[in-house]
Amino acid sequence: MPMSQSFQDRLFPIVEKIAEHYGTPFHIYDETGIRETGANLKKAFAGIDGFREYFAVKALPNKRILQIMQEMGFGFDCSSIPELIMSRQVGGRGEDIMFTSNNTSREEFLFAEQDGGCILNLDDITLIDKVPNFPELVCFRYNPGPKRTGNVIIGNPVEAKYGVTHDQVVDAYRRARARGASRFGLHTMVASNELDYTYMVETARMVLEIAEMVESELGIRFEFVNIGGGFGIPYKPEQSPLDLGAMSGEITALFDSFRERHGYAPRMVMESGRYITGPHGCLVTTAINHKDIYRKYIGVDACMSSLMRPALYDAYHHISVVGKEHLPKSEVCDVVGSLCENNDKFAVQRELPPIQEGDLLAIHDSGAHGHAMGFQYNGRLRPKELLLSTDGTVELIRRAETVEDYFATQDYRQDVFIPAG
Repeated sequence: MPMSQSFQDRLFPIVEKIAEHYGTPFHIYDETGIRETGANLKKAFAGIDGFREYFAVKALPNKRILQIMQEMGFGFDCSSIPELIMSRQVGGRGEDIMFTSNNTSREEFLFAEQDGGCILNLDDITLIDKVPNFPELVCFRYNPGPKRTGNVIIGNPVEAKYGVTHDQVVDAYRRARARGASRFGLHTMVASNELDYTYMVETARMVLEIAEMVESELGIRFEFVNIGGGFGIPYKPEQSPLDLGAMSGEITALFDSFRERHGYAPRMVMESGRYITGPHGCLVTTAINHKDIYRKYIGVDACMSSLMRPALYDAYHHISVVGKEHLPKSEVCDVVGSLCENNDKFAVQRELPPIQEGDLLAIHDSGAHGHAMGFQYNGRLRPKELLLSTDGTVELIRRAETVEDYFATQDYRQDVFIPAG
């Protein structure tokens, strides 16, 4: 189900005091839930030697959250210079960081090799000759094309801009070796928010088969394979959670079988983001208006600049009206923000308890791809982020944007250029 009952039990009795102290809207994350999920993931895959999670920084790019990941022994999956900086600021170094970018610039390659470097995960065969200083350890992102089907979020692999094709993959490693690489990894990412665990099992099977193929062609041995992220969470109450136990058992068996055939097995890594933090966050917002026209609308003080998944993906996020969780859901309404866009809605024709102005609404599962996907359209600013710590205290881990922030990029030294013509 959405947002764990234990998180609700910790948060809802104190959320009015939190709102009174900090003001709304805010995203709040549950340290206890994040750490429990991380521990469960490590336990599930303990049977694969060298297993490691590389947290997908894009899901929740906050230094305080990354500090928790570092304390759990996780690495960091980065795709931009700011994500590299943030990961290094919390102690990530060298092979703690996997840099999986696409359409990568020379500037990014040069930055990635600084401060101890990283695991360079190349997205295209043409980039081999564009890496300024080729590293000893290199990885390629594999796109299976028509050999696999994607899902609704990540799309059809044939149409995806990511990765090297099946026909290119052997040549990619051959050319990387010619440039000086002597250590190798293999990566793929073919699903997003997938709840069918068998899809992940087949992904693990696929990368191991590709590793075998490349090894047979080139004689290279892979140090690791990265099955990507994509572990789903149940946003809707009627959905069942991902069967982590069954999935890890079947994937571990695949690695055991590989070891029996080859006398070794590569390490397995993954880059979950949503699965680690998604259910352990919520957006708390206050009902400030109500409107009855052709539909009933409840206006809140957050808008899709705080959480754009419903507008972008038509995604469902469960909503609790704090203090009214057990009341009948007797009204049907749209829960909306203030943007001049009609898709600025957190819920459409949702059955909810009667909502009065001043009520607090908790929009579930905002712990991944929530604040991170925010924007400033219409001059609506991104909210603060809070952490509900394991000791019960609440910590501000990102302040809200201000009007001064909004205008900061328009405060610059004048630069007028008149091209010769």
